[in-house]
Amino acid sequence: MASTSSNETVTQREQSMVLEDVKLMYTIFADVPPKTKHLMLELHRDNHMEYLLRGLQQLGPSFCVLDANRPWICYWILHSIALLGESIDAGLEDRTIDFLSRCQDPDGGYGGGPGQAMLQKMPHLATTYAAVNSLITLGDEKSLSSIDRGKIYRFLLSMKDPNGAFRMHDAGEMDVRACYTAISVASVLNILDDELVCDVGNYILSCQTYEGGISGEPGTEAHGGYTFCGLATMILINEVDRLDLATLLDWVVFRQGVEGGFQGRTNKLVDGCYSFWQGGIFALLQRFHTIFGESMMLLDAGQANCTDSPQTTVESDISDGEESLDGTSSSGDEACAIQQGGRIISKGDEACFFQPGALMNTCSVNFGNVDRKPIERRAEREPLFNSIALQRYLLLCSQDPGGGLKDKPRKGRDHYHTCYCLSGLSVSQHCWSKDEDSSPLPGAVLGPYSNLLEPINPIHNVVLERYREAQEFFARS
Repeated sequence: MASTSSNETVTQREQSMVLEDVKLMYTIFADVPPKTKHLMLELHRDNHMEYLLRGLQQLGPSFCVLDANRPWICYWILHSIALLGESIDAGLEDRTIDFLSRCQDPDGGYGGGPGQAMLQKMPHLATTYAAVNSLITLGDEKSLSSIDRGKIYRFLLSMKDPNGAFRMHDAGEMDVRACYTAISVASVLNILDDELVCDVGNYILSCQTYEGGISGEPGTEAHGGYTFCGLATMILINEVDRLDLATLLDWVVFRQGVEGGFQGRTNKLVDGCYSFWQGGIFALLQRFHTIFGESMMLLDAGQANCTDSPQTTVESDISDGEESLDGTSSSGDEACAIQQGGRIISKGDEACFFQPGALMNTCSVNFGNVDRKPIERRAEREPLFNSIALQRYLLLCSQDPGGGLKDKPRKGRDHYHTCYCLSGLSVSQHCWSKDEDSSPLPGAVLGPYSNLLEPINPIHNVVLERYREAQEFFARS
């Protein structure tokens, strides 16, 4: 345990504990033989599937506190199963569709459980998003046709505030999450129109903070989840060029911490779920060629300066073979673990420092013409975060050997973190692919290549194949 000072804050003491836990795990990993490294980096697919299928069919009494979030539990589990390249049997699928149909309000939208929307008169944007994504993930005609798009459109419109934002439910909170869930649902169901879009961009813009990230509502702190939601919304409504993308990018690159994972806010602890909420931001930005044009070349000015340790980037892992499939490094275990942020934990505890995007706030970004379906475009450029370091954190520090994934060491597994850790793992594996249909090179996947997950559509966080099937279905129906 690291020594503590009476002057330390609670957050500082917790950070020291996390660093000690992660350092211990990475030190053990550095000292074991190559075959053991290979085993430690293996994604425990069978155990994850067992954990997920058990949760989809029966939950214990302690889950009663999540009674108003049951479509979310369906989504977290179904999406995790789809990421693993698996599916559920026909009987369980039918029961899931029936369950979600009973969550649907007669006037549109989905509530937190059967009858909740109707009895409490409170269909909710968040559970509507979760239910729609669940049904898209199931993917067959029965599932997709159970969604009443006309009623959902009227529900979405009823949640629209005169200032352009959306409310989560009738008389409910108004924030960036509500904007994202409404616009995401409308887009994926092919019912997005000018009336839904009108003035949403103005609200999102008012939530971008001096740091560059996006807050939940004007005047509050920038947050990874809200930044993802705000950026995704602005892309979907074709107004992403209105954001200060240079400072947004500068903010998010600093959220990858010394552990290799991401934190959600400045000076907060690493959390596995931000592997998607922050890592997914890079996936969204990489869909735009113009971000990586001349105006962004200043990123290359930020160079790693390592003391007694060679610079190791994901590019060198792939092109030079420094990171083998079993996690060993041809240049030694002293290589830097990540590219961004202060002190790196590595064998021997050498120090490595990086000054990312030092000139980022001087850049101006002009997107020019951004089409309505930017998600189909992809930049042919290396990712702006260390994808190998992120995978290392997820596999060694977030994975529960018995199944499921978690926030960080000492935390328990849950379906929420399983969903977003696996989503972040998929993003980090596929971020080097030339296009969405290309399989990643072996060096882009840490551990055995069997760790490779299905690619996602990052704007909606559904498996790419299911997203495309839904787009085709709703285009013709």
